[in-house]
Parts: sequence; structure tokens; C-alpha cells
Amino acid sequence: MDIATNVSQVRLGDRPLVVCDIDEVVLEFLTPFTAFLRSHSYDLLPRSFRLYGNIVSLLDGSELDRDAVDSFEEVFFANQHLWQKPAEKAVETLQSLSADADIVFLTAMPPRHHGIRREFLNQLDLSFDLIATEEPKGPVVARLHDGRSLPVAFIDDMQRNLLSVADHVPECLLLTMMANADFKPFAPPPVGNIVAAAGWDHAAELLRAHFSADVLKGASPAA
Repeated sequence: MDIATNVSQVRLGDRPLVVCDIDEVVLEFLTPFTAFLRSHSYDLLPRSFRLYGNIVSLLDGSELDRDAVDSFEEVFFANQHLWQKPAEKAVETLQSLSADADIVFLTAMPPRHHGIRREFLNQLDLSFDLIATEEPKGPVVARLHDGRSLPVAFIDDMQRNLLSVADHVPECLLLTMMANADFKPFAPPPVGNIVAAAGWDHAAELLRAHFSADVLKGASPAA
């Protein structure tokens, strides 16, 4: 497969498209990031659905300011291959789905870390196209799908990304999923057409039902 850094490098087949976030969906993020912070005498506390304001010193309990949080996150992503691991059932489920659909990874991680993540995903046998961008995800998915008359789905843990895709690709199946159990209770409840997937087994069921429903719709005789 092509190693994509932008939409123009992705080549889709004549089959469904699944666009998938990485952190907290394909790879664990909050759990390994917490372990990383603890190795530097800080901790991430599950008090709300955010990083800022929830990272505290293990020495005096003081909160880490935004700039320091960003600095820690930068170091973490530069060394992600040493800390992150696949979410439960992510690898085998994506490999199975890829027999029937094109898989494209879309991550909001800073593009400068694309190479490290690309190599790490390849090591996990997840060699699907990867786009790393900090722009809104809705327009990116719209450019990928390009109005095709084929099923399209998007999986993410952040509601703003799901709503962005809903605005730009209204026919898209929207799945929210999160690997970390401690922060999941603080996630906003699904709104609109967003469907919560309990894990990768459930996500696969929802995706295959979406693909089948589209096939049946296309096979229905005209009224």
C-alpha cells in the first residue's frame, strides 16, 4: 500500500471506506501516556475529559501548565514506539475488515511525527495508509470519499472530529470508541447519528451491517 501523508496519495478501490483515528482507537494513548508521565514524577488524573488541568506533580500535587503539557506530549510522540501498544482486538479486526474495505488512518498527531508512527504501525502489521494532519477531519474525509456511491465510515474518540465529519459527509457511519476505561465515563454522550462502539468486536459488527445495508439498498428495484 502507499504510505500516504496527504489525501492525494491515497488510492481507493471500488469498495467501502473506513477512516480510522489512531490514538485511543487503534493504539492506546492515555494509559501509556500516564505511565510516561509517572516516569517523570507526574500523573494524569481522570477528573474530566481533557489533559489540561489533570496532570499533576507526584511531588507536590501542583498542576502542570499548558506549555509543559505540550512539551511532554511532544516528547511522548517522539518516543511513541516505546510506550504505545495496540488497543484490544484492534490489529486482528482491522486486518479482517481490510478484506472487504479500504482502511485509512487519520490522526491528529503533529505531521512531524508521521515517520515514527508509520514505522511503528508497520511493525504491528498495520500497513494501511496514514494521514497525519492537524486540520479539521471533516474536510479530509470528504476529500477521501469524494462523493462516491459506496459505504463510508469514520471512527474516532473525539466528538468534535465526529461532528466535523457529520457536517461534511452526512452519509458517513460515525462510530465513537475509546480504549481507556478510566476516562471513558467523562466522554460526552453520543449526539446526532454518532453510535458508541463498546470495542473492536462491536465496531466490526456495526461496520459490516453498514456495508450490508448499503448493498441491499443498491440492489432494491426502483419504485
